[in-house]
Formats: sequence, structure tokens, C-alpha cells
Amino acid sequence: MSPFSRLAPFIQEYIYNNGWSELRAVQIEACRVIFETDAHLLIAAATASGKTEAAFLPVVTLLHEKPATSIGVLYIGPIKALINDQFDRLNDLLKEADIPVWAWHGDVLRSRKEMMLKNPQGVLQITPESLESLLINKKPPELTRLFNDLRFIIIDEIHAFMGSERGCQILCQLARLSKFVKNTPRRIGLSATLGDYSSAEEWLRAETENPVITANINDRQRTVHLALEHFYTQKPSEKPGFSKKPGFFEDFYESPHYRYIFNLTKSRKCLIFTNNRAETESVISNVRQIAYAEGLPDIYHVHHGSISAKLREAAEEAMREANTPAVTAATVTLEMGIDLGQLQRVIQLNAPFSVSSFLQRLGRTGRRGDPADMRFICTEEELSDEESLPEQIPWQLLQCIAIIQLYLEERWIEPIEPTQYPLSLLYHQTMSILTAAGELSPAALADRVLTLPSFSAISKDDFRQFLRYLIDIDHIEQTEQGELIVGSSAEKIVRSFHFYAVFAEQKEYIVRDDSMEIGSIIMPPSVGGQFTLAGRTWEVLDIEPKAKTLWVKQVEGMASIAWRGSSSANIHTRILQRMRQVLFEDVEYSYLQTGAKERLKAVRQLARNAALNKSNILSLEGKSCCIFPWMGTVAYRTLERLLNVFGREYLDMRSIGGSPPYFLTLKVGKSRPEDIRDAIVELCQRQIKAEDLVNPQEALKLHKYDEFIPPDLLRQAFAVDYLDMEELRSIAIGW
Repeated sequence: MSPFSRLAPFIQEYIYNNGWSELRAVQIEACRVIFETDAHLLIAAATASGKTEAAFLPVVTLLHEKPATSIGVLYIGPIKALINDQFDRLNDLLKEADIPVWAWHGDVLRSRKEMMLKNPQGVLQITPESLESLLINKKPPELTRLFNDLRFIIIDEIHAFMGSERGCQILCQLARLSKFVKNTPRRIGLSATLGDYSSAEEWLRAETENPVITANINDRQRTVHLALEHFYTQKPSEKPGFSKKPGFFEDFYESPHYRYIFNLTKSRKCLIFTNNRAETESVISNVRQIAYAEGLPDIYHVHHGSISAKLREAAEEAMREANTPAVTAATVTLEMGIDLGQLQRVIQLNAPFSVSSFLQRLGRTGRRGDPADMRFICTEEELSDEESLPEQIPWQLLQCIAIIQLYLEERWIEPIEPTQYPLSLLYHQTMSILTAAGELSPAALADRVLTLPSFSAISKDDFRQFLRYLIDIDHIEQTEQGELIVGSSAEKIVRSFHFYAVFAEQKEYIVRDDSMEIGSIIMPPSVGGQFTLAGRTWEVLDIEPKAKTLWVKQVEGMASIAWRGSSSANIHTRILQRMRQVLFEDVEYSYLQTGAKERLKAVRQLARNAALNKSNILSLEGKSCCIFPWMGTVAYRTLERLLNVFGREYLDMRSIGGSPPYFLTLKVGKSRPEDIRDAIVELCQRQIKAEDLVNPQEALKLHKYDEFIPPDLLRQAFAVDYLDMEELRSIAIGW
């Protein structure tokens, strides 16, 4: 039978009614795997290629032919907005079938959840946090009733989970869930940005015997329009009208790059991506001011994790509305596969951190046969005569070009490195299992935890030390019968809904006006102060500290941003090496606009004059020097620690600074670059291990529950997961 004729009749009718001329190649391949094999399925295809339908069309057909006696399909999504989007699409598909679809996350009404619990059938769409809640709060008989006949587990955007604590959490959850399911469910993973299919297949099949078949089909050639422009910006203190009084600017200052963004998005349907919340707020505040000055309508929205659900949904609806201009600035919250309709253009402000992120964002435009259109804008503060050589290099510009070229030339995407020692998750899952069970013997608890796939590197001795530590700090108590129970110091933690998430959540103040919630901020100004949130300016009317609520009113003008501008993400060594190639190759890139061309030409001349192509280490003024490692974040961090631990006496080093992962600056007694290079190479040739670079007194609390982990285990985990002496050696010895 053809894949189409094998589908359920109501699905065939849905396809006809929606005007599909044919199934796409990825959908045909998915049908073949699901209908003809017992394997798991990895669907790796471009954004808007029909991945969601490829998964659900055959799965729902099988569910229709043989209804499950419990939840039949479990769909795990990374964010609520994606679940809401898929919920609407699935409801449309299944409205003619007797297969219910249930969305389950923090914004879903309790009454809807109660309906699912009374009659668990069909498709359950859930976040990892809500799944954790079910595993903790539902007893084994009820979990069996909910999931006994589970047939399929669909994990969307798996690249967003792999290599992260949430991904490790999901693997733990699936292993725990398997105890309540009579047969092993088949797993389906969806992603548009995977570079290494083998690691994704290994992740997807974890703790199961089924093989994984990858449907890797790019069934269409995409036309892509790219452009990259560069702008200088003034330092805040040098802007006309800038006020040093905290809380507001006296007058609006129009920066050239905001005017450029305004022109690119004027009367269009556009997404603007930034790398942090501060930039998101700033860009919308500025383009809105320009539109206001020109008497144009307000079509601007902000979408990030601290904007209220109502305003985020309003932004999504505005983007979906056909033939109506709308502009939304977002962080990663709109990077996922939410259907926003026919976007005309995507703007990227400064360089993304990865090729994967670039592809996700590019994929938001160019749907339904239209060309993809993505414009990069790189900014750099105006240079002064006092700037040192490394500060005169436009790192964002080089990074943008490198990321674009790596994909255009090689179709390269970052491999995803698994976490070996997810110790914060170890605490989380240990306390989750103990809370759900009520009490367990030490041996039973160790067996349940250490058999979870995410903890294969944790030894029994490590876990024994960990349990003793939790008993010492009263997070676990031992009864007279020798059983373990949740300790009094942990009761408040595990009983809070915040416990379900493995990522840290900052305590924020809710911001409200008379009519609605606007969002939340971390550090509120005092009464009368002003700040920007959701791209608008607000004045604080009242503060309720106990309720952590700010009451505000909207005012005109520009104010300071309520968010700091930092954002942390690892950059791969391959990107840094390609940046070096960009700096020294004599190639003109067709997508560079006038300002970017001129800036690249100038920095190439600067690098040649400084002989940066001949040496990675250059002398600066005084007894300072600069190291250009051309290595990624992890190797850079390792080099910095190597110099701090072993280089101070060896090089007579007085201070170390820099801008990770682009350059390091040193003040040393041995100031000749060749001496420093030889010293680094010599140190790399020693049998120095990563753990030798971690101070025995360091308290490396980087994750949500690290404060409850024995310090020496934290240091061991840091050495394994955050440092890499082998990569450092392989690069530095080649200097």
C-alpha cells in the first residue's frame, strides 16, 4: 500500500481538505518506518518540512486502528508555547476522530487536567517539569492507569534537550515511567538542527533495545537571502541627552542601527532575534520610538521568559494574523518550531552563539516555498585611540561570518556533548524518587537512582558520599528501621512547584498595572523610578515586598532596561578557528553590506600590520601581552586556569584578563611572546590533568541544586564537564 492509502480515512480527508497535493518525502519515510518496523524514529529535516505531521500521521493512524486503554501517545515539548501551538494543530487534525488531545503544563486549567485524569486516552502533550510533577504526586496504581498502554513517545526539538540537564531529566523520567508501561513505547525524536545523527540516535534509544532509524530527508532546495551590516554605536555616557541619574534617559537618542532595523521591518511581518533579554527590550523600545516619531502605528512586541503569558500570546497571534504587519523581538523563546505563519524577514542582532541557533532562526522564514530572508546586524562601540589591539577587532562581525560560512561551505553543525556528572540533577532525581516513594532503604534508593541512564558515570562510592552529605545537612533522614525519608530541611524545597524544574529560576517581582500583568523583573527601582519592560516604559507607583509585586503606570519616553545584558553559552572551537580564517583569507563574501565590507577590510589590514597571522601571542604596551587562542569556550577556560595555576610563578605573571573566548591579556615579567608560547607548550606537554586546575577550596556552585552537593564531588564534576586538557594540548602544541 502507498503511505497515503495506509493512513486513516479521517487523515486522508484532512489532507484533501487542506489542499495538500502530496505527502512530503520525510512524511513518506516516517510512514514507512512506523508502519513497517518496530524501530524508534529520528526525524531530522529542515524547519517547515512537515516533521510534526510526519510523526503524528502514522502514529495517530495506528492509535485509531487499535485504541489504547490509557494515554497512547506522550509528546514532550521544551516550552509551553510550542505545546500550545501543537495542541491547536492536533485538535484540528483529530476533530473527526475519537482521539482526545490533552495539553498539560502550568498554564492549563485544573479542570482540563481533571478531565484527562478521569479518562486517560489519546495524546498527552507535556513539558518535562509537568511530567516530573506527575511522577512525584501520582501513586504507582494511578501512573499505571495513566500510562499502562503507552505506545509512542514523541520528543520535539531534541537538540534543545541533548547535552542539557533537562535532557538528562527526560531520560531519567522515561526510565522511571517504563515501570508503569506494559510494553516498551517506541520513541520519535524531531529536530531541524542536528549535526551528528549517531549521538542523537544513541540519546533517543537510551535504556531500550530497539534500534533507531533516521529519516534524514531534505526534500526541497531553499532559496536564502542573507545580508550582514556593521554599525558603530556610541557609549551610553556619550549619547546626547543621556542622564547619569539612574532610571531614565532625558531624551530619546536614535542610534543608526536601530534606524536600520526600523527600515528593514517597516510595514512587514518580522522577527528580531537577540542573545539576551536586555537587547530584546532595547531594540523594541527604540524602534517603537522611531515609529511614534513618524506617526506610524504601534506594531511592536516583545517575547521572552519574563514577559507575561498574555502578552507573549498576543505577540504570537499578531505574528500569525495574515496580511497585517507585526514585529516581535525575541530570545530563544521563538527559536523553536512554533508556527508563526508567513514571516517575511528575520533580523539577527549580533552574532548567534552557534550554527545550530543560526539555522533555527533562519528556519522561521522562507516557509511554503518563499525565499528565506535573514539580515544580520553587528554593532561595535566607537573606537578611541586608547583601545588596545584586541579591543579593535570586531569579534561579533567575525563570528557572524564564520557561522554563516561554516554552514554554507560544510553544512557543519555543532556536535552535542553529553554531560558526564549532572550532580544537580542527581540531587533532584534522588529527592524526587524519595518523595514519590515516601521511604526507601539506602540500597533500594541507590538501585533506583544509579540505574537511571543519566548517572552511568556516578560510582557507588560517589553516591554513598552524596547520601551521607544529605543526611548531614538534614535533607535526608534515616528512621530507626534504617529507611531513608525526606529530611525536614528539604521538605519546603520538594513540596514547592519550583522543584519540578531542574533549571534555576530567579526570584522576580511581578509587574502589574491596573488592568493586567506585564511580566517580571529581578531588581525593581524605587517608587517613582522608571524602567523598560515589554518594550514600554513604566513608572513605579507602589511596591509590595511580601507579595513581590510592583504596581506601575505606562509613561512616555525611554528608560533603563530592567535586565542585565550578559548571556552565557559555549562557543565551539570550530567557530573560533573559522573566525581566524575569515580574518586572514582574501575572500569577499557576497552578503556583506557596505559598512561590514569596510570594517572587515580595515581589521584584516590591522591584523596583517600586527603580524597576527604569524603569531598567536603579541606584545602590548608595558610588560603586557595578548594571547589569541582561537579555541572554543571550554578550551579557553582550561588555558586560563592552566596559566592561573601553573603560569604565575613560571612566567612571573602579575595579572590575567581578557574577553572569553576571544583573547587573554597578561602582565608578565617574561614579556617576549616566544617565551610565553614556549612556556604554554611546555606546560601542555606535562602530565597535567584537568582536576589539577581546580582549587581544593573552590565552591563551584553553577547549577540549581549544587549547594546540596559535597564540594569535592562538585570539583570533580567541573574538571570533567567544564575543562578539556586534551583539546587544549592539541591546539596549543600546534602554535
